[in-house]
Amino acid sequence: MKKLKQFILVSVVFGGLFFLFGSEVVPENFQPQEILDIAANSDVIIIFNSGGWGDTPFEKAEDFAPIVEEIQKTLNSYGYDSIVIPYQRTKNTLPGKIASAKDFLNFFNFSSDTLAEDLEFLAESLPDKKIILAGLSAGGALVEETMAKISEEAQVYAVAVGIPFWQKTTESENILLLDNNGKDTLSAGEIKSLLFSLVKAPFRWIFSKINGQNLPLALAFQAPGHKYLWDLPEVGPKIISFLEEKFR
Repeated sequence: MKKLKQFILVSVVFGGLFFLFGSEVVPENFQPQEILDIAANSDVIIIFNSGGWGDTPFEKAEDFAPIVEEIQKTLNSYGYDSIVIPYQRTKNTLPGKIASAKDFLNFFNFSSDTLAEDLEFLAESLPDKKIILAGLSAGGALVEETMAKISEEAQVYAVAVGIPFWQKTTESENILLLDNNGKDTLSAGEIKSLLFSLVKAPFRWIFSKINGQNLPLALAFQAPGHKYLWDLPEVGPKIISFLEEKFR
């Protein structure tokens, strides 16, 4: 028993030290130089940031991909061809998860620096293109933090959806912030409601396993009002108005 306690203590100490001082682990899938070639025939580049860990492929992001697809359709109706470039925030390894959690707790200070530099490079290299940063939940928080570090002169715009309440926001004409008109409890910071949803999450996860749905634990946590659908008046029409102002 004594050895077990010592092992746990040592593990916690080393884990804490790694968390605090470990090197950042950044996915290598976002290569600005490659995007220069990929986006050659597109008018608008959409940088996609999913919620959660930020490693959900675009085609599997059922909570946010449909909104981005509608953004593409709207841009197309204005005469713009667009391309979606997923931005993966987390490398799918234990060190990657730890680094991502550390960055999250630090308000995405590290990854927003990196993304801002990449976007400035793209904006300078492709002056005839426009860039849209689109992010949901934690992805929206990264988008918000990144936009605060980008020059207002760059043709970079943002649609940030369901940003958690602890993330500071920046007032800018180039940023559209959506919170379901205050109905999103995660954005509003309604602690009691969020705690109740957190308590229910493990039971929702177990129930999904029983029914063969295999719901990821991260998605089992469903904050009331945190679901965004294009057809809702708080979502689609507001995005269309923003796009009309910036792109028509």
